[in-house]
Amino acid sequence: MSSYSAILVPGGGVRESGELSQWVKLRLDKALELADGAPILTLSAGTTHKVPPREPNGWPLFEAVAMARYLQKRGYPPELLWPEAASYDTIGNAYFARLTHTEPAGLRKLMVVTSRFHLPRTEQIFRWVFSLDPPVHPYDLSFFATPDSGMSPEVLTARRNKELTRMATLGPLVKTHRTLGSLHRWLFTGHSAYAIAAAGLREQARDKLLDSY
Repeated sequence: MSSYSAILVPGGGVRESGELSQWVKLRLDKALELADGAPILTLSAGTTHKVPPREPNGWPLFEAVAMARYLQKRGYPPELLWPEAASYDTIGNAYFARLTHTEPAGLRKLMVVTSRFHLPRTEQIFRWVFSLDPPVHPYDLSFFATPDSGMSPEVLTARRNKELTRMATLGPLVKTHRTLGSLHRWLFTGHSAYAIAAAGLREQARDKLLDSY
């Protein structure tokens, strides 16, 4: 039996063909090692940095669905694969995972698995979001970093620099938004991935950085 109530795996890139990036496959492989009968939550609709790939029937291929299919092909029971396909960034991963899955299912002991380049920001965000309006039985979060395999040195450097830039903006957000209600209002009024009025502020990744999504 698993030591965790659920394993959470943020998205990290799906190609035009529908193939997952190598570093995402490593996250999923580790999730399989850790799950041992616990639900695996695959997180992410996609990214605002590039157009999503399409299914053969023309529907968009959500990254969380591509991740869940990978795990199913590896033999994990489909009833234990719970996609979250509303988020487009790491803050959204945490917010929608909590509201869609962990709160209604009563999951409290969570392991978050992501790549080493992504872990510092991921841990800061998840600890913030899951601490807001704490339930009677608080969350117990653990984190595991998988290798950054699959990126060229140039791409990895570009992505690490982007992660550092993003982390520098987190401090004011954490201090400002101390409830789920406050975070909700900001997401849907000020965050370019979710707010209609801010959608024009989306910035597509360029050059080497684009290859990290």
